Amino acid sequence: MQRPNSGGSVSQGPNTMKPASFDSIVTVSRKQLPKTVADTVVTIENELTAIHDSSRMASVFLRLSKVWERAKQMPVAAYYNARAAKLENSEKKLTFAGQFFLQLMESEQSPSVQAWEAGEAVSCLEQSLKIDPDNEDTKLALATGYIEGTGEPMRGVQILLAITREKPDDIPANMLLGRMSIQSGQFDKAVGRFETILKTEPENKEALYFLAQAYEGKGDKKKAIELLEKCKQIVNDPGFSKEIDQHINSLK
Repeated sequence: MQRPNSGGSVSQGPNTMKPASFDSIVTVSRKQLPKTVADTVVTIENELTAIHDSSRMASVFLRLSKVWERAKQMPVAAYYNARAAKLENSEKKLTFAGQFFLQLMESEQSPSVQAWEAGEAVSCLEQSLKIDPDNEDTKLALATGYIEGTGEPMRGVQILLAITREKPDDIPANMLLGRMSIQSGQFDKAVGRFETILKTEPENKEALYFLAQAYEGKGDKKKAIELLEKCKQIVNDPGFSKEIDQHINSLK
């Protein structure tokens, strides 16, 4: 089941697949280009080989990214966008580039490409944090990259734990830690995380939904059903209600 009104599926654990190489990705993507677009790409690539000024290279990488984006070859577009952001060393652009890769991860069908996207996201976000080490949104994005896309989920968990040590009621960090606890079968810990969120936001539908999952994992079906009913009322969507009702019936 999907979490209510979410921006993507919940990962079932870290991706331990060996990352694809950019060369392999771009080789496949080139085959999808119409000839006129392929010729434009080659022209810009040739232009790049003659440039040695990093500021000029950044603008050309951005042009190249836009060409690939218009051709709907998004992993390659994201790669060149990240190359530009790294050259400019702009916190805002590096964070955007990292988020671009994280969004691609959500819908990526190939585990090896997804692992590559996660690595690229982590690279951009780590560089961004060097510029502003206190940016919590970037920390959360970096934690997500580690947890859902790499073979190093504990690095992401440590980032989240550091946030909650400073801000015990932090909602995004507790949400991610709670989801991780469910995935690892630590249902008591998950209950604590989601109840912390609900003290601040009693009608947080995602927290209610995942808290129901945690209680179900603990074997408390009555409490799980109670929470699912409350979540259903708050979401108030016929399609979601139908899914919830089917799940409730399976618990009875």
